[in-house]
Amino acid sequence: MSPATSSGKPGFQQLPLDTTLPRDWKTLASGPEMPLVCLTDFQAYAQEHLSKSTWDFIEGGADECFTRDDNMAAFKKIRLRPRYLRDVQEVDTRTAVQGEEITAPIGIAPTGFHCLVWPDGEMSTARAAQAAGICYITSTYASCPFEDIAATAPRGLKWFQLYMQPDRQLNKQLVQRAESLGFKALVITVDAPKIGNRRRDFRNQLNLKMNLLLKDLRSPKERYSMPYFQMSPIDSSFCWNDLSWLQSISRLPIILKGILTKEDAELAVKHNVHGIIVSNHGGRQLDDVPASIDALTEVVAAVKGKLEVYLDGGIRTGNDVLKALALGAKCVFLGRPVLWGLAYKGEHGVEEVLNLIKNEFHTSMTLTGCRSVAEINQDLVQFSRL
Repeated sequence: MSPATSSGKPGFQQLPLDTTLPRDWKTLASGPEMPLVCLTDFQAYAQEHLSKSTWDFIEGGADECFTRDDNMAAFKKIRLRPRYLRDVQEVDTRTAVQGEEITAPIGIAPTGFHCLVWPDGEMSTARAAQAAGICYITSTYASCPFEDIAATAPRGLKWFQLYMQPDRQLNKQLVQRAESLGFKALVITVDAPKIGNRRRDFRNQLNLKMNLLLKDLRSPKERYSMPYFQMSPIDSSFCWNDLSWLQSISRLPIILKGILTKEDAELAVKHNVHGIIVSNHGGRQLDDVPASIDALTEVVAAVKGKLEVYLDGGIRTGNDVLKALALGAKCVFLGRPVLWGLAYKGEHGVEEVLNLIKNEFHTSMTLTGCRSVAEINQDLVQFSRL
């Protein structure tokens, strides 16, 4: 059996079944007896109920997983400097990204293969994002057709993430399809000219045990039949000068995901992109690079307000969201926590994750004296001397 899309067609084909699916969909849907009150509760639930190979794929990082873990640890080195005796009876978490209003500066980062953890996959994720009023970045490696994702959440703000393929005509088709379906921005992942050294996946031999056929990665001449870990070819020759070609085929704003240095941030400004996501791919690509939050200040300073800067990696609490905004991020994006929520109760689990962290962020703003997102600034944080 293959998880079906709303059109009744499978989003992907998988072999063998028992290496990837949760042990019991009904168990997942029923939920635990105790309420889940923080994102790490959702993490523990997902770990208990997903198969080992799927859990390892979601949670694994590159090499020793130092950067994966440092993404979270780095936030704990930052302290808050609250201001009191302010009228915080009304606190407004709304903001905008690329001119589109969202209910809070929290979005969903691009992650692939959502059907591994819930039958409706990315369709459930898109509906949850629409209900929460936030931005969802749909991955090239979505396991549901883009048409179904767009149709199931027609009012939701969606961006499209692209891994550049060697076939330029295929890239053009993907971009123009996304634009025609109402996706509002194009997110180019720049930190994956080659897949990182993910030891857990090697140990599980996922590239040998499972193949995915992603319908959206088809050229007119052929279909890409992709080993799970190797996935599809990625164009390792893609470089700065190729951005002008992308700009020539689409009017969508271009956002570069994976920038970590001031040098690349300055080049992004020079090449007229509209945004940067400061990201180390959740620690899944190159180990021993800085935590995203540690790289943020350098990138923000380099762009001098000429484009919007976002962040993903390590966001687990409302305080983390506040710290990222204080250091210059316009919005943060959640990766693994969304998959934990999806594994818990599908669309409703993702909604719970989003509402939980939105409420935590509202509390963080209130307790630090911020009545609007515009009032969040660098005076709210200091770095621990420990």
